[in-house]
Amino acid sequence: MIGIEASRSYAQSLDTQDTLAAFRKEFNFPDDRDGRRNIYFCGNSLGLQPKSAVQYVVDVLSDWARLGVHGHFNAARPWIEYHRLASDGFASITGAKPEEVVAMNTLTVNLHVLMASFYKPRGKRKKIVVESTAFPSDYYAVTSQIQLHDLDPAECLVEWKPRDDELLYTDDLANILAVHGDEIALLLLPGVQYYTGQVLDMARMCQLARNAGCKIGLDLAHAVGNVPLQLHDWAPDFAAWCTYKYLNSGPGAVAGAFVHSRHLHGDGSDQLTGWWGNDQASRFQMARHFEPAAGAERWQLSNPPILALAPVLASLEMFGRAGMDALQQKSRRQTEFLRYLLDDGFRGQIETITPLQAQGCQLSLIITDHHLDARGVFESLLDLHVTGDWREPNVIRVAPVPLFNSFEDIYEFAERLKTAITANERK
Repeated sequence: MIGIEASRSYAQSLDTQDTLAAFRKEFNFPDDRDGRRNIYFCGNSLGLQPKSAVQYVVDVLSDWARLGVHGHFNAARPWIEYHRLASDGFASITGAKPEEVVAMNTLTVNLHVLMASFYKPRGKRKKIVVESTAFPSDYYAVTSQIQLHDLDPAECLVEWKPRDDELLYTDDLANILAVHGDEIALLLLPGVQYYTGQVLDMARMCQLARNAGCKIGLDLAHAVGNVPLQLHDWAPDFAAWCTYKYLNSGPGAVAGAFVHSRHLHGDGSDQLTGWWGNDQASRFQMARHFEPAAGAERWQLSNPPILALAPVLASLEMFGRAGMDALQQKSRRQTEFLRYLLDDGFRGQIETITPLQAQGCQLSLIITDHHLDARGVFESLLDLHVTGDWREPNVIRVAPVPLFNSFEDIYEFAERLKTAITANERK
């Protein structure tokens, strides 16, 4: 931004120009305390509640009360195909075709279900590549998948390690594949690294996997609703994501999954199967023969939990109105403003390990001044009604979310950060 200023009036002027500003009023914020607004910068962990989500859930409860079992076919939004109401929204924000996506399960369950289809160790190809700093659930998932095939994770797990700056370099991944490519069956990698906030080059990762003859799956927990995605064009074999972070669908909400169209025409013999993955037209014939549903729906196992899916629909409706292009443009301006305030007011005290050219909403901050108590700064921010989060050993993650955070939020965060730092100077 040209002519950027570190002032409240400047932040307010940006909010006046913001075409997405009205969406802020569509969310419920944590209660203000002591008359001070809560600066909620934790959408990377749990998004705020859309007010419309309440009505979506009430609608389901009302249909249940009014119709009982007949709600499956006669509800205002019939439950028999309720999951399909998320398909267009998921496709839009992930750059997929509607038939390639499905709302089902939760994130790690989806990773397991999809790895059952796409991790097929044979001959020399037995290894899985993960990033060494992966979120624990991903590490647990790939380790258990290896063990389920009676293989040793110590021999079959290959780790893509960050360099000294804590960032992952795609050239290092290319080198791993150059050395181990004919031994690797699957890559399971993130779209955004949860700790640093680094947005990875997903297009190149997918190309590297194809060149090496490997399958690749993407964990998009921190990417979906945050950064541009083109899953159909990038062509990973599969992807999975949760919806409670940037998609603001509530704790434990139904997750999403993607399977590329080139894999959608099998007979179901290469996957885990369940009743809801059977074609709807023959599902109630109760046959023993599995007749796969069209598209990614064939990977469904059980009927979706409608009450937990309702807020997903509310959120996707908002994303449809806002548009990902507009959200990403605002996000870039917000993180630019935040970086400016950090450089202007906290040089020598705080730095961000999130790379400038590979970032989404999240900035991961490190206290670099040894005269400051880093954990104390975070605790003071909580006392000052700033909601971010702490990741061991020394990172404060903050994420201005364009749907509900304002530019004045960012300015106010910087002001409270000054107070927190002053309170934690070691004498």
